[in-house]
Amino acid sequence: MSRIELIMPKMGESVAEATIIKWVKNIGDNIELDETVVEIATDKVDSEIPSIAKGILKEKLYNENEVVKVGEVIAIIEDGEKDEQKKDLETKTTPIKNSNEVEKDSIIRESGAPSTTNTDDEKKQNTSNRFYSPLVKNIAKKENISITELDRIKGGGKNGRLTKSDLLNYIQTKSAETSTHTQTTAENIETSQHTHTTAENIETSQAHINTLTGTGDIEIIEMDRMRKLIAKHMIKSKSTSAHVTSFVEADVSKIVEWRNRIKNKFLQREQEKITYTPIIFESVIRAIIDFPLINISVDGDNIIKHKNINLGMATALSNGNLIVPVIKRAQEKNILGLTKAVNDLAKRARENQLKPDEITEGTFTVTNVGSFGSVMGTPIINQPQVAILALGKIQKKPTVIETDFGDSIGIRSKMFLSLSYDHRVVDGALGGRFLKRIADYLESFDINKEI
Repeated sequence: MSRIELIMPKMGESVAEATIIKWVKNIGDNIELDETVVEIATDKVDSEIPSIAKGILKEKLYNENEVVKVGEVIAIIEDGEKDEQKKDLETKTTPIKNSNEVEKDSIIRESGAPSTTNTDDEKKQNTSNRFYSPLVKNIAKKENISITELDRIKGGGKNGRLTKSDLLNYIQTKSAETSTHTQTTAENIETSQHTHTTAENIETSQAHINTLTGTGDIEIIEMDRMRKLIAKHMIKSKSTSAHVTSFVEADVSKIVEWRNRIKNKFLQREQEKITYTPIIFESVIRAIIDFPLINISVDGDNIIKHKNINLGMATALSNGNLIVPVIKRAQEKNILGLTKAVNDLAKRARENQLKPDEITEGTFTVTNVGSFGSVMGTPIINQPQVAILALGKIQKKPTVIETDFGDSIGIRSKMFLSLSYDHRVVDGALGGRFLKRIADYLESFDINKEI
C-alpha cells in the first residue's frame, strides 16, 4: 500500500502559515479524490484542503488549533480497505498489559483503592448522554464543575448543547450567589472593625458583579476569529499611522444619468449588473496615476512606492464581519473589466470562496459607507497602506448652478468623498489635491461613453 503525504499548500506570496481549525475526516475514514480533509485559517481568510488521492486517512500529524507552516506534511493518506485499516488501528491503539500490570490492577481492586486507569470523573463523563466540547470540558475542569453539575445547566446551543457562553454565564451567576451569601453572613455576625471593613469590600465587589450580570438581562457573545483579527488590525492601524481625514462633495449627476441609461442594456448583454462602484473606481485609479505618492506604503524609515495599483474594496459579509478583496493591477482595466472584477470578488467574498492571495498586496482601499445610508465616514487606514477613501450616499440636493448667463438653482445628485491618510508621509496638500482630483474626474464624466 502506498503512503501519500498531504501538504499544507501555498496560499499566496505573503502567507507563510495557517491554523488548523477543524479536521473534517478522522483516522480510518475513506476519502475520495478532491474531498475536503481539513479546514484551515490564515490571518486573512478561511479555506479548505482537499485530498489529492483516493484512500484512507492513516495519520493526522497536527491537532486542531495548531499552526502549520506552508509546505509541511499535515496528514498521511494510504491506499487500502477501511476494514483492514480499522483492524490495524485497533491493534495499535489498544494497550496490551503484561502480567505484572494485570497483577497490579488486581491488587488495587481487591484493596478497594481507586483504579488509576478509570477515575470516578471519567466514569461520570463516559456515562453522560450529553455532548460537551473540549473547550467546555476544560473550563469545567478549571472551575471544579463536575459532569453531574454540567448536566443540570441549560444549554442555549443547537439541540440544547451547552456552549461556552452558557457555562460562563452560569459561573458568573454562581459566583454572584456565593458572594451574596458571604455578604449576608458577614452582616449578621458582630465582629471587629477589621471584619466590618471586609464586609464593605465584599459589598463593593458584589455591586461590581451585579453591574455585569444583573438579573440575566445581558448576553455574553464571544468574538469569532475574524472579528478578533479585525479588532487587532484596526487598533494597530490607529497606533501606527497619524490619521487625518479630508472631505469633498462631488456632483455625480452625469454618472447617475449615464448608469440609468445603460444599466438595462448592460444587464442583458453581460448577464450582470453595473453599480456605481466600478464607475467611481475608474476615477480613483486615474487620480492615483496623477498622484503616485498616494500609492505607497511605509517600512520603518523607508517609503515603498508601488508600480501597480492594487485596489482593495471593503466588503461587508452576512455575519457582520468585513473583508477586503483586492483587484490586482487595476490600472489595466476599463469600466467593463472593473465591473466584472467587483461583482466576482464581492460574490465570492460573501460565499467565503476567496483565495488567500486575493485579499493581500493591496496598495489603496475604497470603502462604500453610502451603501448603508451614511453620507460620509472617517475610515481607518488598511495597513500598510497610507490612504483609504470612503464613498458617501448619493443624494439629490438643490444646488446653485453657474452658467454664462447667470446662476440658477437646480436638483443635482451629489455625494461626499472622505479620504483618511497617514500624515507621516502624506501632507494635507497632497491629500487634498488628490481628493479634489477624484471629484473633478467624477464631475467631468463622459455621458456618451461606450462600454
